[in-house]
Amino acid sequence: MSLQIEQIVLHQLIRKSETEIDVELRDSLLENHQVVSDLIADINRVYNNKTKAYGLFHENSLFETSVKELKCGNQDFLNFSQHSVKQLRNELAKYPFVEGGTVIFCQYRYLAVEYLMIAVLSSCHSMLVNEQLEINQTQYLDVDHADIIARIDITEWQTDPNSKRYLTFLKGRVGRKVADFFMDYLGASEGLNTKQQNKALVKAVDDYCQVIELDKQEKKAVREQVYGYCKGQLEAGEEIKLTNLAKELPSGHEQDFNSFITENDYDLDEEFPVDRSTLRQLKKFSGSGGGLTINFDADLLGDRIKWDPQADSLVITGLPPNLRDQLQRNQN
Repeated sequence: MSLQIEQIVLHQLIRKSETEIDVELRDSLLENHQVVSDLIADINRVYNNKTKAYGLFHENSLFETSVKELKCGNQDFLNFSQHSVKQLRNELAKYPFVEGGTVIFCQYRYLAVEYLMIAVLSSCHSMLVNEQLEINQTQYLDVDHADIIARIDITEWQTDPNSKRYLTFLKGRVGRKVADFFMDYLGASEGLNTKQQNKALVKAVDDYCQVIELDKQEKKAVREQVYGYCKGQLEAGEEIKLTNLAKELPSGHEQDFNSFITENDYDLDEEFPVDRSTLRQLKKFSGSGGGLTINFDADLLGDRIKWDPQADSLVITGLPPNLRDQLQRNQN
């Protein structure tokens, strides 16, 4: 198995009021048996499949200081977790939308990389039928809907002091508020902006197509090629690598894509994660507001769809049959 647990412990946060959260501390580490391994593997799977934000520690981060003490052997994992969960309690108490839950501190290795994960999992009620066919109530940890998880790539944190991405956390259902208290708790600030990197890539691709003077069909082919590469990287769990992407794109008379982005100010990292929603811009145009939602394939622009920037209007030729039917029924 590629996931190896080194140390793990659970604590409990119990919401008492809008401003008060109690802490129930465990006084020993969990034994590493199969159920524990399955839980961390499940959390790791859910975490890898969700949208994450990237960050790095402040110079005065108390959490980073505690991690350094842990790695130096000046405190054990149990004391580290007990102290940290109290700090987390103090931050969560500021946000009444957080109900508390089971807090998991886990130090583990996955694919030769060392991680420290902190997850807050809520519990759900369900029904259980026993061997006597009696129905009993039970509780389970709701891993699939977890949205309060942070993970530190210890390996990258120790080996690359200039990294802007060794610390990650989920962008949960409550949006920016989750980011706020995780950043405060961890003593961190935003690092790599994945969406911004992907937006810059889309712009660079369009600018490059214009510079090497591709016609409409050639530009469409390039956009589809870039989208296909990025989609493949996402499905494989890999990141966008600009050097590899450049090898798949056509070259102009004087420069290839790699030298083009190097010579121009796109502020792109050599490698960065895929942002699925941003890259859809290579295939589609979309937008909504004022009760109007528009979404169409990019290659329709200039063909069935004409844009007049002066009049701020789109002219659509050939409406979808179901839309036409609705309009006709509304007219009668």
